[in-house]
Amino acid sequence: MLKNTFQDGVDAYNNDDFETATKIYSSFANQGDAVAQYNLASMYYNGEGVPQDYSQAIKYYRLAAEQGDADAQYELGIMYDNGRGVPQDYAQALKYYRLAAEQEDAGAQLNLGVMYANGEGMPQDYSQAVKYYKLAAEQGNASAQFNLGVMYTNGEGMPQNYAQAVKYYRLAAEQGNTNAQYNLGLIYDNGRGVPQDYAQALKYYRLAAEQGNADAQSNLGVMYKNGEGVRQDYIFAYMWFNLASANNKSYKEALNKISTKMNSQQIEKAQELSSLCLASNYKNCP
Repeated sequence: MLKNTFQDGVDAYNNDDFETATKIYSSFANQGDAVAQYNLASMYYNGEGVPQDYSQAIKYYRLAAEQGDADAQYELGIMYDNGRGVPQDYAQALKYYRLAAEQEDAGAQLNLGVMYANGEGMPQDYSQAVKYYKLAAEQGNASAQFNLGVMYTNGEGMPQNYAQAVKYYRLAAEQGNTNAQYNLGLIYDNGRGVPQDYAQALKYYRLAAEQGNADAQSNLGVMYKNGEGVRQDYIFAYMWFNLASANNKSYKEALNKISTKMNSQQIEKAQELSSLCLASNYKNCP
């Protein structure tokens, strides 16, 4: 009888035959195969083919990490960072994130940046946060690009620079990062570091709003209410305030205020548009 190959395990996993994949990965993992150790750890972590078991996940991630597997080092960092299967331990999280970051793992670089920015496990150090965010951003990590945008906006770890903030927000926004889209909308709406441009503000608010961002939805409501970059339209303003308040009750007051300027037919129309917009998951909003 032919022995199973590692590829047999991969094929079994891809065909959702987790039980077979677990057996094959276990065999190779116990022979010291780092990739098999990583894959087996992930199956224990997710409860695929075996009962979910964080302690077993940590065991096999550690075995792979000790052989220099960057993905395993990153996953161990996450588990220590969040106290998942082990007591929360920022020192251990930093250790494994650094090991992975040294191998250019963008997720580890991002998380190191977050820990330096928040002072988790070490004194807060914005310059180090910027360093690691830039490393991850250069690899196209959207969260790192957004975080860099925030730091340039606030002047944290470097001089305040809205042009650089816009650059990094735009990179993240192009990857669908809703917070970056919203912040770009704010920058153009308020003319902060760029000429005020309501058309651009509307563009980015809408992109974020279509992902369910309540702040962007509310700001679209404000723009329709005031006729900023669009023809003033209380029906559309009500629609966006209504959607925003469904996601965040604090916007209920804005909804109530706009309704005092409308008649019952306008409110009924706005509610109908809200329902259609919501039913389409924000994809068919006027």
